[in-house]
Amino acid sequence: MALVIEGEERIAAPVDKVWAALNDPAILRESIPGCQSLEMKTPTEMAATVVLKIGPIKATFQGEVVLKNLKPPHSYTIQGEGKGGIAGFAKGGADVTLSPDGDDATILNYAAKADVGGKIAQLGSRLITSTSKKLAGQFFSTFSEKVGSGE
Repeated sequence: MALVIEGEERIAAPVDKVWAALNDPAILRESIPGCQSLEMKTPTEMAATVVLKIGPIKATFQGEVVLKNLKPPHSYTIQGEGKGGIAGFAKGGADVTLSPDGDDATILNYAAKADVGGKIAQLGSRLITSTSKKLAGQFFSTFSEKVGSGE
């Protein structure tokens, strides 16, 4: 089952600072809902463990995240795949674009596509879409707080 999520977040920090944070595993780990570990394997590859609850199913996903199409400090594509054992799998990616909003703020646009299979896919597209949108919203609000704080 495929889904698409798009959104925009205004972050009270300049583009260079937002770009650096998007490539900082510590900030990403704190921002990703349910993220238990996130390790850089190479400058563009990370290994992640995320625990998520979608409806009645709680699963631990082990996955890989890869950064592609890097155009510092303006855009990149983040792609990932996670396996949740009996619960199923999730894979997808997001195109992330940063635009300056004055000197000290950034508009972050994202367009994410995800594909979900296994037991999770049986929960129905409305539940999965609403949960995915909620998780994306949590990520970007937490990320925005972390990056925009102290300015």
